[in-house]
Amino acid sequence: MSLGAVKHVLVVGGNGFIGSAVCKAALAKGLKVTSVSSSGNPYRTPKGHSPAWTSNVNWQKGDALSPTSFSHLFTEVGAVVHTLGTLLEDGAYKNAIRQGDVPALLKAVFRTGQSSNPLRERADEEPQGSYARINRDSALRVCEAFVESSKAVPNTPNKPRPFVYVSAEDIFRPIVPDGYIQTKRQAEKGIEHILHDNPDYRGVYIRPSLVYHAHLRPLTTPIATLLDASAAVHRKIPRSIPTPSSILRSLGSRFPKANSSLGSPLDSVANALTVPPIHVDQVAAAIVATLDSSRNVRGVVTVHRMRELIGWRTGDGDDDFEIGSSKGGVGVHQGGIRYI
Repeated sequence: MSLGAVKHVLVVGGNGFIGSAVCKAALAKGLKVTSVSSSGNPYRTPKGHSPAWTSNVNWQKGDALSPTSFSHLFTEVGAVVHTLGTLLEDGAYKNAIRQGDVPALLKAVFRTGQSSNPLRERADEEPQGSYARINRDSALRVCEAFVESSKAVPNTPNKPRPFVYVSAEDIFRPIVPDGYIQTKRQAEKGIEHILHDNPDYRGVYIRPSLVYHAHLRPLTTPIATLLDASAAVHRKIPRSIPTPSSILRSLGSRFPKANSSLGSPLDSVANALTVPPIHVDQVAAAIVATLDSSRNVRGVVTVHRMRELIGWRTGDGDDDFEIGSSKGGVGVHQGGIRYI
């Protein structure tokens, strides 16, 4: 049975880690699924196999920075889920995580900030693997094209049509440069600006913490275990007692911020200690749940909200997650989204 009013969803980056999980979850809910990626190839596991469910996805090739290459698809779908993103500008980290190659991952981390495209012709040109191009610009171009498609089919049913952007919780600094979360927040703002005067669309901003999978991303499992234990301990400690996260936030507030759009890196570390990790299948299930028009989900979706959407209640302490400041980004409030 189709989910709510949406019958067909377009997943940008559907053969990636999160994108493939979204495709699979959408199929399980009876939705028709089309994936667009730079290769157009079906999803394959790290061992090179394509699971049986991939035969039910329409795999298309297209460039997210030039959505005219697949703009004809927008008039056929009721929702778009944009899953493209990069944690490090050296894209080699993704293969390192898939293979469980710790030295290669460390090499990618330490190379962060260096140009990943030495062949670019102009010094002012963004490198192909840059945060700006992948995390921000690709999402804005796709969103613009999605909205523009309503002019071709003005009586498109199933409104408001959701545009779901996979953003992130601020937990990776200072290991990962500020540019990662900056461009995620810029994309959220830019999408909201595009949709502001278009009531036929609603923006949804998924902010997962560490996304893990024991087999597909083996390196994430031990880290996820430690972070989950930390979040559980913090939930149990009374607010009157200082915690590692509260001490870090206090220290962070005493130092001037080099970038006023973000909090201190210590705030990011505090977030990592208090916001539990989330399995990729749970992220995907929550994303698909936001497509349901009867829920009318809008704005920021935190890990806690994702758990609510998939019906997972783990105890009263869940309401006590210490989510970091969203200064310069998109704030959470009932009924939608605001800027603070």
